[in-house]
Amino acid sequence: MRILLASASERRGAILREHFSDVEQVALQGVDESVSRQRISEQVREVVSRKADAVSTDQSYDVAVVADTLVEDPDDDHNALGKPNSKEQAVAMLLRLRGRRHRVWSATMVYAVGQWQASVEHALVEIDDFPDEVLVELIESESWVGKAGGYDLAGMMGNHAQLIEGSESTVLGFTQASLDLLEELQSLFSMSRS
Repeated sequence: MRILLASASERRGAILREHFSDVEQVALQGVDESVSRQRISEQVREVVSRKADAVSTDQSYDVAVVADTLVEDPDDDHNALGKPNSKEQAVAMLLRLRGRRHRVWSATMVYAVGQWQASVEHALVEIDDFPDEVLVELIESESWVGKAGGYDLAGMMGNHAQLIEGSESTVLGFTQASLDLLEELQSLFSMSRS
């Protein structure tokens, strides 16, 4: 099964390549990721829909995948902590999350058999009240670069955060429902070709 992953995320690419042998990854350009003030679940759905609209469904692949992940501000379910653009922004986000629980939302859309199927899920993550020395390590490691909320659960932050509820895949960039769907599609493609 040939999969097109329309995402620049190295983590998403690695996740798909762990399970599927034929994954082509391309970065989407020019997709508007700004959102209106609404619940994070609606924001992430809106952004992933725009990404799906930007993907050419020209049938040079069997399946296309787009995804988006947002970290919800623990004090405001209408505010997403985006990807920090500087060390200062990363520090501010990590200080906001330190010692607290927050939700992480992922939306994924899978194009197969002529239609898009969407799923939205959230997970609950608790970050330790780690000391300032750990904050400095996290910032200096640059593990925050390109990561929603300024952290990577599968990276250094994994030592200081726990998944309380939901799927780890949701925090890392895909809904679990979409990964399950891809596994089902893989089985169907294998059966149809044998």
